[in-house]
Amino acid sequence: MTPSTRGHGATLVEKVLARASGQETVTPGEIVEGSVDLAMMHEQGAQTVGPFHEMGATSVWDPERVVIAIDHWVPASTEGAAVLHRILRKFAAETGLPHFYDVGQHGICHQILAENGWVVPGDLAVGTDSHTNMLGAMGALATGIGPTEMAAVLALGRLWLKVPETVHIRVDGRLGPGVTAKDLVLRILGEVRTTGAAYRAVEYSGATIERLSMPERFTICNMTTEMGAKTGVVAPDQTTFDYLAPIAKHAMHPMTPDADARYERSIDIRVDDMPPMVACPFSPDNVRPLPDVVREHVKVDQVFLGSCTNARIEDLREGAVLMKGQKVAKGVRFIVSPASTRIYEQCLREGIIETFTEAGAVFTSSSCSACFGGNMGILAPDEVCASSSNRNFPGRMGAKEARIYLMSPAAVVATAIKGEIADPRDYL
Repeated sequence: MTPSTRGHGATLVEKVLARASGQETVTPGEIVEGSVDLAMMHEQGAQTVGPFHEMGATSVWDPERVVIAIDHWVPASTEGAAVLHRILRKFAAETGLPHFYDVGQHGICHQILAENGWVVPGDLAVGTDSHTNMLGAMGALATGIGPTEMAAVLALGRLWLKVPETVHIRVDGRLGPGVTAKDLVLRILGEVRTTGAAYRAVEYSGATIERLSMPERFTICNMTTEMGAKTGVVAPDQTTFDYLAPIAKHAMHPMTPDADARYERSIDIRVDDMPPMVACPFSPDNVRPLPDVVREHVKVDQVFLGSCTNARIEDLREGAVLMKGQKVAKGVRFIVSPASTRIYEQCLREGIIETFTEAGAVFTSSSCSACFGGNMGILAPDEVCASSSNRNFPGRMGAKEARIYLMSPAAVVATAIKGEIADPRDYL
């Protein structure tokens, strides 16, 4: 990690905020009032409804720019969740919000935005979830905000933001067999740490990033949240435009950083010889090479393939290839949760559900599922889980004594087969 040569040009995030605030340029530390292009809420967004009415608002600034997705408790698993769902349904009906992804059309909110083209290059997008960062893979500034802030956005379509400094991460080299974008972002987390990008933007570039698919870019931008970042971004390129061409909901305004952009600091990473990685309890930045952990023969009680980080069709296809003809190890609970109803339907058509269930896994409806410790798959004290999700803090998936190891989809499937933390390259 080294300070960069301080240029005089603008970063990608600075350009997006300049556009959103109607200014020529902005500088880090400046407070700007940005016009929001897309606002998203999930169940916790129900806490926005009270402040919205308390401030005297009666209508939403632009119903076409608001998306609501039911995703954490689907279908409602508690009375409290059912109440949250009802509040949002009533609010959407009263304010004429047409883009409500209710039960039956549901999916993890970030995936709903991604697969339906709700966020495009140059957008300022906000959501009531910290992993809204994921949509920065579109070349947008996407960030999580609180319910009171969202109430103001719904009423006014604008939001105050402090222009963040930008950390530049350049990645070069080729990922080897069995090594994925999830391994890459875990490696980066091991260097940046969970507070190393606090209220900063993280901008990814380099030959490795350019070769990543959009789903892989979603994975690395998603976990900038675990670095404390305000947002994570990848400059738009032909991969971005090809992905969005058939689905974009509104006009793109693509931007790229200046060649002499001013960064707070730069990090250069080469991945040619990088092995799969794993984040060990109890922090996403407690990262070690997976082969080192494999040698410790860590037995698992539960395996989870899901979350907004890694439950897209590409992840589930990869897992199904490894699972074909195998069985889940005795005594292991293996939960597979697709990120959206659309992905669930793809899995049904392609036989992926059958592959997992024949092996002894539980294939669930589309939701956040076991990731956040509030719905299905809750861990008991002292249980061990291998998860493709993004956080392993104490209590994240249930009991605070439970231990969670974060790894790639391929690695969690290998672990489900072996019954202990395993290297997916042994099953390729």
